Amino acid sequence: MKDSWLELFSIYLEIKDSVGQRLSDFRRLKTYGSDAEIFEELVFCLLTPQSRARQAEKAVEILKKEHLLYKGDAQKLSSRLNVVRFKNHKAQYICDARAMFCRNEMPDIKKKIDSFAGSIELRDWLSGNIMGIGYKEASHFVRNTGFFTDAAILDRHIIRNLNSLGVLEKAETNLTRKNYLDIEKTMKGFSNSIGIPMDYLDFVLMYKDTGDIFK
Repeated sequence: MKDSWLELFSIYLEIKDSVGQRLSDFRRLKTYGSDAEIFEELVFCLLTPQSRARQAEKAVEILKKEHLLYKGDAQKLSSRLNVVRFKNHKAQYICDARAMFCRNEMPDIKKKIDSFAGSIELRDWLSGNIMGIGYKEASHFVRNTGFFTDAAILDRHIIRNLNSLGVLEKAETNLTRKNYLDIEKTMKGFSNSIGIPMDYLDFVLMYKDTGDIFK
């Protein structure tokens, strides 16, 4: 087990600068990002379940290029979302999010997101009010927009690695809010014990599986 922990720290040292730049990009969004950029990140997170992050980002770019991010019904959007899974559901989720945050094709989201005092409060609101956003997607959005840095993105790669490292007793896949926050707390403890900052650790675990640093 100690060898596995040393492998993680070695990966951390290898990708530390690249991850630091990515986290800096996220913080820029909070400080200087436009409502459009924040909304695009929400759409990205709506598209990620059961799909690769790079494919979700590709789908966002397709919608932007074809001027469909802020107009077009669910059927029209779905016809352009072939690069992600469950495209029909996700197209409707985008339409629902648009109805909540956009007026006359202009997004107005940043003020609402910035009104929450902590990541749990924001994630509770996101997962409780936006169709297609569960706790994982809410955590992804919170981290990627730089509003909070203490949220773990507990996807299958992270859960499986935490289990294989002995941090978790089993690889839970169907997470309730309570389970999610319990695992996140455990992950934070592991982060402290191994000397890898929490906001770097999920990148390290993802890189271990995929060899990729994205978002």
